[in-house]
Amino acid sequence: MPKRERNKFVKRGQVIDILIEDYAFGGKGIGRIRNEHGEFVVFVPNTLPGQFVKAQVKKSSKKYAECKLFEVLERSEDEVDMPYQSIPGAPYINLPIEKQHEYKTQSTLELFKRIGKVADIEDKFDEFVSSPNTFHYRNKMEYGFSAIGYNHELKTDVDEFTLGFKKRGTWWCGDNLNQDSGLFDAEFENQLKDIRQYCIETGLDPWHAPKKEGFFRYFVVRKSYKTNKLLFNLVTTSADLPKFDLDKFANYLVELFGDRVAGLLHTINDEIGDRTIATTGSISLVYGDDKIVEELLGLNFEISMKSFFQTNPKCAEKLYSKVVDYALENKEAIDNTVVLDLFCGTGTIGQIIASKSENAKIVGVDIVASAINDAKENAKRNNIEGLKFYAADVGKFLNEHPEYTNKIRTIILDPARAGISPKTLNKIINLNAERLVYVSCNPATQARDTEQLMQAGYEIKKLSLVDQFPHTAHIETVVLFEKS
Repeated sequence: MPKRERNKFVKRGQVIDILIEDYAFGGKGIGRIRNEHGEFVVFVPNTLPGQFVKAQVKKSSKKYAECKLFEVLERSEDEVDMPYQSIPGAPYINLPIEKQHEYKTQSTLELFKRIGKVADIEDKFDEFVSSPNTFHYRNKMEYGFSAIGYNHELKTDVDEFTLGFKKRGTWWCGDNLNQDSGLFDAEFENQLKDIRQYCIETGLDPWHAPKKEGFFRYFVVRKSYKTNKLLFNLVTTSADLPKFDLDKFANYLVELFGDRVAGLLHTINDEIGDRTIATTGSISLVYGDDKIVEELLGLNFEISMKSFFQTNPKCAEKLYSKVVDYALENKEAIDNTVVLDLFCGTGTIGQIIASKSENAKIVGVDIVASAINDAKENAKRNNIEGLKFYAADVGKFLNEHPEYTNKIRTIILDPARAGISPKTLNKIINLNAERLVYVSCNPATQARDTEQLMQAGYEIKKLSLVDQFPHTAHIETVVLFEKS
């Protein structure tokens, strides 16, 4: 077996300081190492051109290396000061929003050219839809407890009770959130340090990730923008549970937030895996209600702690409006026909289309049974008829329900980040619909699917970008395909 050639620029595990020179899709900053052997490209996620950063090499090949960001040593000259505590979930909060939009537009269109083979993508570009709220836009946050903190002055781990987020680049180390991060509810986040102090005074331990032990694990909060209510979920292990008074904790939250408290749930999670709700755990209501209500485009949706719901509801209204605009652009292809809403989740898009069309039958399909149950309940609540929902794998559903085949002129697609499998996409193509409206939270997989759709005779008519997550690298895309 030939000996593998040694990388002449970096090795796995090496920590490097590097200047970021360019920006690639998905928030990957591009740095370059130059020496007597030539030039070598380094990708560092969540970085910007002009930043000088410390990063660790995770993977390397002959041509490039993938790194993990440890720390920004020097800021880019494009960055500005913000009155918020910096967190890993908002790596670009110091970059003016117009500059964020510029980077996202440029890198996404480039992706469709390179992966989707759409040479004239700029001609198809419709608009960049910005978020109505640049700050404090999220309706859900998960804060983690940790027995290991971080001393920013000494730049080292310390034994400390923390409540906040993981220290960037680590899985074992927490970082206290002491004030508003600019992403979630400001009143709540400014009080999080008081909640941390309350938990410290119980004498019970926070989760110690390396040892896989402790009591406090997560504190999850959902917010309704319709009612301004907060729904809380405290996640703990069962160890020492008799020593913790859940009712007293609920009363403390009411002292802090008054009638904003919709309810408090308690989840037991004894699994060692790093997730908030365990597959084997239990969830129980301690105080108040177990749901909040949100409104989108005049429709009401009940949201439980486990429900999937758009994280930025005000921008979701803009996203769904764009989807509906594309779907109803040729209203004849909707009225008196079957519209297939695949990967429909809680059925929001289908309900909106049904409420705006004449005698259209909307068929929603999603593999997550709880989402389909929510979809059915929401349709009842909103008194919308002409909707049918199926809990099924999309590929299997298309095999098992030929009764819809010849009546479909429009298909709505909103898959998960992985996109649509080639086999399932083939089945969708074989339905021979005139139009597809494809919504994606991952333009890279959507661009990949675009190539397959174009080979099958579909063309991109329009493409819009929707900034659901300001201050992150994420961008949502809505593409209208039509049969050529």
